[in-house]
Amino acid sequence: MSTTGRGLHGHVLESLGPAIAAGEYPPGSVLRTDELAQRFDVSRSVMREAVRVLESMHLVESRRRVGVTVRPKSEWNVYDPQVIRWRLAGADRPGQLRSLTVLRSAIEPVAAGLAAKNATADQCAELTECALGMVAHSRGHQLEGYLVHDIAFHRVVLTASGNEMFARLGDVVAEVLAGRTHHEVMFEDPDPAAVTLHVQVAEAVRAGDAARAEHLTREITVGALQELDILAP
Repeated sequence: MSTTGRGLHGHVLESLGPAIAAGEYPPGSVLRTDELAQRFDVSRSVMREAVRVLESMHLVESRRRVGVTVRPKSEWNVYDPQVIRWRLAGADRPGQLRSLTVLRSAIEPVAAGLAAKNATADQCAELTECALGMVAHSRGHQLEGYLVHDIAFHRVVLTASGNEMFARLGDVVAEVLAGRTHHEVMFEDPDPAAVTLHVQVAEAVRAGDAARAEHLTREITVGALQELDILAP
């Protein structure tokens, strides 16, 4: 497909995907591809490509002589980063953020403990560099710069755990952190205690102290849930 084709079906997705995620098309709704093609002023082939992407996310299913049907939420691929992004853009943002942060609280402390046992020297150095980058951007309303290092930090922890299942959650965690920032579910400057905890996690991982790395990371996730209680009740 040409670049233009990709751009067109991407345009359709950026409108239709969030609408489905927000419940504007409830489960069971039937979407007619011909009508959608007219609405978005695109060809049927572009519309079919967009539908295929939505099908891959389990948001919809196509049936002969029926059309494109919106699937129940219980069947959605809720770990798909795009689905997470669309859901965070909708009215259920607080619930989605809480659900994802609870997931983080179950996974990341264990991953940090494993990282303390399995991280390579390069990964330890990268984790320290990320933590110092967070410190450098933690004051003066530099949330976008802080976010870059925050995402990188948590990706390293998940990867350094040595567990490929944890590592694959890097994109999920990235969407949570980005969503908090871009939807202003963050204080103007990060909590200084949370920044310090990240530095301490890096130190614990480098020292091979699994129990301390797990405990400190659990404190980070507890703090994130407490922030949600204030900023996204």
